[in-house]
Amino acid sequence: MAGSSAENAALLKLWALEAGFDRAGVATLERSAYQDSFLQWIDLGRQAGMDYLERRVECRLDPQTLVPGARSVLCVALQYASSHDDVEGDLWPRVARYARGDDYHDLFERRMKALLDRIEEAFPIGGGRFYVDTGPVLERELAERAGLGAFGKNTNLLHPESGSYFLLGEVFLDLELEADTPIADLCGSCTACLEACPTQALVAPYVLDSRRCISYWNIEHRGAIPEQDRALLGEWVFGCDICQEVCPWNAEPEPAPGPEFDLPPRRRSLGLIDLLALDRKAYVERFRRSPMKRAKLEGLKRNAAIAMGNGGRELYVEALAEALGKEGAMVRGHAAWALGQIGGERAVDALRASLEVEAEGTVLTEIRRALDTCQGAFGGSESG
Repeated sequence: MAGSSAENAALLKLWALEAGFDRAGVATLERSAYQDSFLQWIDLGRQAGMDYLERRVECRLDPQTLVPGARSVLCVALQYASSHDDVEGDLWPRVARYARGDDYHDLFERRMKALLDRIEEAFPIGGGRFYVDTGPVLERELAERAGLGAFGKNTNLLHPESGSYFLLGEVFLDLELEADTPIADLCGSCTACLEACPTQALVAPYVLDSRRCISYWNIEHRGAIPEQDRALLGEWVFGCDICQEVCPWNAEPEPAPGPEFDLPPRRRSLGLIDLLALDRKAYVERFRRSPMKRAKLEGLKRNAAIAMGNGGRELYVEALAEALGKEGAMVRGHAAWALGQIGGERAVDALRASLEVEAEGTVLTEIRRALDTCQGAFGGSESG
């Protein structure tokens, strides 16, 4: 199919919209303009335990080495904002909006495959390739070059009409396409996101330290959450939207145009107590196709226990006491901590009973610390 680089770019962006994406833009494939800051970010350990960000660094910094022969990249965006008005209970309001529905990777891959197939049928290219948050791609920079958004101080891309509640994908192509014009800075002097972050993960404008980020701890981290960090996680169970919720550009978030990001009926009734008690079979069924599976069942139960402890409601005591008697060691330890945060006679009774039968050393330590936390309400040491 013949056409100028501008005509071909316009056509492919139209096809992206017809494939189901909300916006599309074209970027060139030069070396990253953020090379020095990215390498410094890695050197300072701000990627936390996400070691995969340290691999294939050259591909991240020079996208032409990732897809040899590629000359342009077609970037696409998909809105995902769902309203808080359609979620109830103590679980779903504290799940990041993108994660309430089914896994966006599956949705993107279906649409991007159809889009790439259409492009390859019309143009004699040497094999395109698409990525959806899975390859060594600095996708926000490519999307910035493609005019899909400007970097925000919360490290998300901001769009003047769509805020920041959108996801990104990229199609690398052996085609000369006219690039779009980047959007100018949208933050100005605003520092709302830096001020609102409860863990001060935004250590400077446009700089995130993952070691302090709630989303890192309750999604990516495996194992116990350090005790000193648990209270800072608040009641967030999966991800965190605080830095987006306070952003003025999200004051009236553009809703997702389709139902793909809606909370499905099979998960809608789940609360924190249900999540903590979920068995493997029910987990597989309830969380089928859910992005929340990334945290795994044990991680979700750990997060639920922390949310209960930070919620401080006595109605959680029975569920936490039951978890303290039957769950794996990591979840038992976090259940003990949560009981200590809630306090009260019933919580202390549950902790004392578990102290008599617990054999795992790390859990025993958690129980004793939890009892010490409770001692102010009863006088004297409760740990014996």
